[in-house]
Amino acid sequence: MMKLDDFWQKIKGKIKRTLALNPNQVFPLTPELPLPAGISENELFNFVKSVLVSDAPPQEMANYCQQDFRRFVYTYGLVKNLAGNCLELGANPYFTTMLIRQFTQLELSLANYFGSAHQERVVQEVYYKDFNSKEECSLKLESSHFNIENDSFPFRDEEFDVVLFCEIIEHLLIDPIAALKEIKRILKPKGVLVITTPNVNRLENVCRMISGANIYDPYSGYGPYGRHNREYNRHDLYLLLDHLGFSIDFMFTADVHQNEANGYCSVYNLKPFLKKRQFDLGQYIFVRAINDKPAKDKKPAFLYRSLPPDQLE
Repeated sequence: MMKLDDFWQKIKGKIKRTLALNPNQVFPLTPELPLPAGISENELFNFVKSVLVSDAPPQEMANYCQQDFRRFVYTYGLVKNLAGNCLELGANPYFTTMLIRQFTQLELSLANYFGSAHQERVVQEVYYKDFNSKEECSLKLESSHFNIENDSFPFRDEEFDVVLFCEIIEHLLIDPIAALKEIKRILKPKGVLVITTPNVNRLENVCRMISGANIYDPYSGYGPYGRHNREYNRHDLYLLLDHLGFSIDFMFTADVHQNEANGYCSVYNLKPFLKKRQFDLGQYIFVRAINDKPAKDKKPAFLYRSLPPDQLE
């Protein structure tokens, strides 16, 4: 018969092992990276890590690349087999830009917004190591400069086959529908819209709520656009895109950087409660949608309030 002390040691050991489980061992949070054919993750990381922008602090660039490399690769994976004219909104600091330039057939146009003091066109010098020769190279990237919430996009109707709208929607303050309708205007029928954004229902936020911690983004030293003003979940994005006449072609969530959920509560203990939502818990949402229907005229009631009833549906 097992002694009582041995029994308790066994129980403590099991609890310790359970608490130490990586969240990725409990939930499917890290889909396989869509690497270019014949290229290793390390080779791709070294290429992306080499990208520097002339007016950006090198250490800040290095930290950003280290933390978000997987996000850039997942985004590349959504467009890697596409061709045609592509607009990348919010292209700076050009990690995704350089992946697309190097490993796809897309013809890129770029857009950024750095504040009202800038001109309508912005040129930035980007340094990188050539993927094949490893030689130090540079190029000047020109982008259109405008505020997507306040300005009409400086592009023709149906000009683009693909539009990337990555890590932007969560920063918008006023009217995401207006920005997305401008995207729809410049996107060809059957054109592709790619959205990536933090997932408000990520596992870390679930654990924060359970532990009593706050999930909201802090105020930013970069002003109101420097913080996340409204985060979304998968269902939000489905409703939003359906309202605007897009059909979801592919959508998934994925962790991009280290998952801190166990710092708030035991992830293992949440497994039976979150089993039905196990694919909704990644840190970021990745969406590829097709522009294939007319948009509705009014604003979706789930996303807006304090507007006249005749403006909502």
